[in-house]
Amino acid sequence: MKNALRKDLEPVGSSFTVKELVEPHFDPNWHFHPHYQLFLVKEGTGTRFIGDSIKPFAPGDLVFLGPNLPHLWRSDQAYFDKQSSLTTKGVVVYFAEDFLGNDFLGKQEMAPLRNLFNHARQGLEWTGYTRNRTETALRNLARQSAGFERVISLLTLLNDLSHATDYRYLTSPGYTNTVKPNETDRMQLVHDYVLGHFPDDLSLDTIADLAGMTPPAFCRYFKTRANKTFSEFVSEVRIGHACKLLIGGKLNITQISFESGFRTLSNFNRQFKEITGQTPSGYVKTYRQL
Repeated sequence: MKNALRKDLEPVGSSFTVKELVEPHFDPNWHFHPHYQLFLVKEGTGTRFIGDSIKPFAPGDLVFLGPNLPHLWRSDQAYFDKQSSLTTKGVVVYFAEDFLGNDFLGKQEMAPLRNLFNHARQGLEWTGYTRNRTETALRNLARQSAGFERVISLLTLLNDLSHATDYRYLTSPGYTNTVKPNETDRMQLVHDYVLGHFPDDLSLDTIADLAGMTPPAFCRYFKTRANKTFSEFVSEVRIGHACKLLIGGKLNITQISFESGFRTLSNFNRQFKEITGQTPSGYVKTYRQL
């Protein structure tokens, strides 16, 4: 995982930025920036990395991130193939905390928005009714011209989100961004290697050598940066891939276990339950009810 780079968004005259993204794949760089970010995936699949959270993403994925929270929507490998005709699409909104002035959020009426922004520092995702309603609002926002009406539309959307209850936190309560922009890119090398080889047996010695460190030093380094052990990281990547295969419904659980890098079905079932809180069959049932 490349050390998260501080991403400077281009200056604009408006109080916030709305973009419709249409690219062969989403930005593959692990990065962070001082803006709040509301992001909706319209088209594309892959794995979403936010802070210490690793989850699969698909169309309808909706998250709200606070400032300087490292993130990456890593499109599936098929999107990077030169002959691919696949496309990713999304709508993203960027704004600074003071996008309507230094004192705006300090007003009594803005208490719900202050709470929403504080929660966003851990990252938030919505499901169900709120996600569907927000998807419609974001699509409309992207079509509006910059002006007073668009500001009102954004505030209305944020107000709706501040009162919604069907949200989940993305990062763990103790997560903090310890990455410095001037650090080396060893984490990106590790990140890319794991994503390319997680179905195989991964050797700690090989990974540590790739990072230019001894195995014990690498384990300490990784735990500090990722807020989890390297083995936990690999397990979450594998289970995230298994979740996508389960949703696809083309393979049985034994095949999915092997395709995701697990050599025994019992170990797959145990780790799946530990990470998702559900059995594989229970996960599929829950997904189909959404």
